[in-house]
Amino acid sequence: MEAAVVSLVKSVVLVPVTLLPIINPLSTAPVFVATAGGNPVLGARLARQVAINAWFVVVTSILIGSYVLALFGISLPVVRIGGGLLVASTAWRMLHRTEEDDVHAAAAERASGMSHVDVARRSFFPITFPLTTGPGTIAASIALGAQEPMTPAQYFAGAIVAAAGAAIVSAVLYLVFRHSTRVIGWLGPVGMLVMTRLMAFILLCIGIQIMWTGWSELNGVAL
Repeated sequence: MEAAVVSLVKSVVLVPVTLLPIINPLSTAPVFVATAGGNPVLGARLARQVAINAWFVVVTSILIGSYVLALFGISLPVVRIGGGLLVASTAWRMLHRTEEDDVHAAAAERASGMSHVDVARRSFFPITFPLTTGPGTIAASIALGAQEPMTPAQYFAGAIVAAAGAAIVSAVLYLVFRHSTRVIGWLGPVGMLVMTRLMAFILLCIGIQIMWTGWSELNGVAL
């Protein structure tokens, strides 16, 4: 029983450990600040909505993403290799990026002219998707949830893991976005650069690990 609880806790922790470096909310914080326009009330409401949106995206991707891909005849090891490759390539771009990403810059420019109604209506795009839970996050979530067919009890346990892990991710997103102005000022340009590079390296290692797991499974099938 104790071993099962420890395994469950490790699975829950694996979700934010894998997804937060990919999401990298600190890189999206400047866009969030531009969208909120320095209004603390609007910023708090928007941060809460983005966190809720992100929770639904992550949980849905973990629980049913692999089953949707199964409809197209894509095997689970291939899903892991493809997801790991996408995660690793994202990390590689983060490690070698010398200027602001075009998507972030364009979103910030567009958000600066949005009214409060537009901000509330567009809490999903572009902040939630693609800036927060983009293709890399969705691919990694599918890779986390990719597994062989389970019993109802195992699926229920997986749903608990997905919900709890996604809740941790959403809580971190809410805290970072809610206090984004303070966080950006505290880190400064050098701190942001160091943090981004460090998270990119961790993300690269995670992507390689996901690919290695898929490759090992393919070799096992081939043998």
